[in-house]
Amino acid sequence: MVLSEAGGAAGSGHYRFGDIVVDEAARSLLRAGVVQPLEPKAFTVLLALLRRPGELIGRDALLDAAWGHRHVTPGVLTRAIAQLRSALGDDPQQPRYIQTRHALGYCFIGALESNATVVLSTASGPAPAPAGSAGADRGSPGAAAQPQRAPEPTALVPAPSQRWSRRTWALAAALAAAVALGMLVWSQWQPRGQAEASIAILPFTNLGAGGDDDYFAEGLAVELHDALTGVRGLKVAAQMSPAAARSSDARELGKLLGVATVLDASVRRDGRRLRINARLSDCATGFTLWSRSYDRELSDVFATQKEIALDVVRSLSKVLPSEEKALSERLMPTRNLAAFDAYLRGLQRLRRSENAEDVAHAVSLFEQALAEDRGLAAAQAGICRSELWRFSNLREAAALDRAADACLQSEAMAPGWRRIDLLIGDIHRHRGELVQARERYDRARSDPGLLADVLLGEGALHAAQGDTEQALAAFEAARVARPGDGGIIGRIGFQQFRAGRLQEAIASYGEAARLRPDDAGLWASLGGIYLNVGRNEEALEAFERSLAIEPTALAYYNRGVLLFYLGDYAAAATSLHSALRLESGDFRTWGALGAALLADASTAAAAAEPFRRARELAVDFLRVDSGDAFAHASHGWYSAVLGDAQSARGSALAAEAIDQATGEVSLLNAQTFTLVGNRDDVALRLQRARVAGVAESRISNNPFVGDPAFVAPLRAAGRPAGAAIASVSPVGQSTQEKNDDVPD
Repeated sequence: MVLSEAGGAAGSGHYRFGDIVVDEAARSLLRAGVVQPLEPKAFTVLLALLRRPGELIGRDALLDAAWGHRHVTPGVLTRAIAQLRSALGDDPQQPRYIQTRHALGYCFIGALESNATVVLSTASGPAPAPAGSAGADRGSPGAAAQPQRAPEPTALVPAPSQRWSRRTWALAAALAAAVALGMLVWSQWQPRGQAEASIAILPFTNLGAGGDDDYFAEGLAVELHDALTGVRGLKVAAQMSPAAARSSDARELGKLLGVATVLDASVRRDGRRLRINARLSDCATGFTLWSRSYDRELSDVFATQKEIALDVVRSLSKVLPSEEKALSERLMPTRNLAAFDAYLRGLQRLRRSENAEDVAHAVSLFEQALAEDRGLAAAQAGICRSELWRFSNLREAAALDRAADACLQSEAMAPGWRRIDLLIGDIHRHRGELVQARERYDRARSDPGLLADVLLGEGALHAAQGDTEQALAAFEAARVARPGDGGIIGRIGFQQFRAGRLQEAIASYGEAARLRPDDAGLWASLGGIYLNVGRNEEALEAFERSLAIEPTALAYYNRGVLLFYLGDYAAAATSLHSALRLESGDFRTWGALGAALLADASTAAAAAEPFRRARELAVDFLRVDSGDAFAHASHGWYSAVLGDAQSARGSALAAEAIDQATGEVSLLNAQTFTLVGNRDDVALRLQRARVAGVAESRISNNPFVGDPAFVAPLRAAGRPAGAAIASVSPVGQSTQEKNDDVPD
């Protein structure tokens, strides 16, 4: 067979690399046997790269190949590359297939297989499944691993008659097998050290009809995970997303998460019967340590969970700690199956929340659980967590009071439950009540399963007091306590971002996104940092990848900010309107929309209303969390545009009293002092912004720095500020926490 330079059969139009198959004639792309949707232009770009593997293909050449001319914005190519990365499962931080050459173009760097190689491997039998993969069927964990047939000898291995007799070969083979078996037995009987008493609980697979029971399988895994975190001496890795878990075998997961064992399971709920097939695998060898089936009545679900948990603990400890009673309590939040069902649905909805509608649905499900069982403290705590999510991610000020009410009710239902101490500690911290927050965290620390979360809270306390190094040390300790947690690593990245250590922040967010590749928020956050350092092309790729996973207000907001700095004010306003359609309560988005409208002379007269709305929301937010430097700086900027010079200066200085080293605060204050200060005021803030790592392009492309004439259209339209709003003075210091902290 004649092969082309690309490694595929000449004229065949088929390309194979990794688990990818590209069929040029059918214009299809399969990954692991699953068709991946691609727009025609993106597919054309892919073919152009595949036809010249290893070569740098210029941006203009790719634009010509796919669009036929260059009268399109470069952003269309960036979007096509982002779509290709999503289809290929390629990580822009550590690319396997498409490499970006900044400002130049792209290069295909994957290893293309020849058709001859594929035919040979097919003729010699199916490819062996990864060790520990139970026949690569994670949905059947109880199946025993099948031995793989050894490959036939090739010319590289001398036949027996060439050098040794057949008997000599047989004896040598038997001796080698005996040595190998002895080594295996010896290694299996070595005592497990403390570092090996660790486990990852993978998302359980639903084998029921359709996907209606996904929440039930996922919920059982979450409950088991949380229960095992409370076992002293056992380190439990963070929960993984189903997509990330399916893409790795036990050995890969062990390296990724830093654990010695992984537990996976399948769940089938059939009427009143419940069948769980569970398997514990060794990450060092990939071998199955045990696999068991639990076939029970559905009403025995709590006892079944406890049985699995105790089997795990027995496997990982020489002496079973007195954990049975504690595990029972943690795994039986209620005896009411209807309440438990609604509670699990609420947990799933909260885990997947991206907007106000999602979190409201979660609250309604927790309320439904409480209607079934008025004493279900876990459901009341779920409401508290939902409201905290709403406050942290959507900046809805009133949500913090609702969270406090829900947590106090949960505490009354279950006195001494340390998870409530943790949540109430978070509420105190948000309010700037740092002494009370620390007291609650100290109580929560007595539960070993909450250690990572307590360390995160303590780290946020250090951050609120301006101690960056202590904050990062606490976050790193949380990372050790709960390995493989992309959320914790994202928190580290956000703190690095706040400290101006932007390259470190990029590395942290990149690692977090690799652990949670289907997390839209992490990709939006990573894009936000790229935006801050002026790597606009990568920022746009990250935003497009985030939007491909889940259209969120955050991604639309960040993309709108990027388009603003690229000078496309109309497109920026469109993206920001999309963000507001999804979530209308964030002052940042209203302020960014006002800026996009104001920067365009044709829409400047319409900017006053968004700025007014942004200022009102910022005031509401600062009444709850007066220690947020960015919120103070934002309020100052909005007030300056609206003609309230006194409030503008007061808020700008209040922001700097909290944190004058933040680049975003300095840049906003430079805009504010352009209107209400003098050149020296502006120059000082711009110098601070540069020192903090703000990209020069964000300064040079900012139409609001240095020239106050931009407000003239607004003034001419007869829409000045209106009534002044007094700036809010800081009362204590508190940092704004988010579930997935995002650079603004």
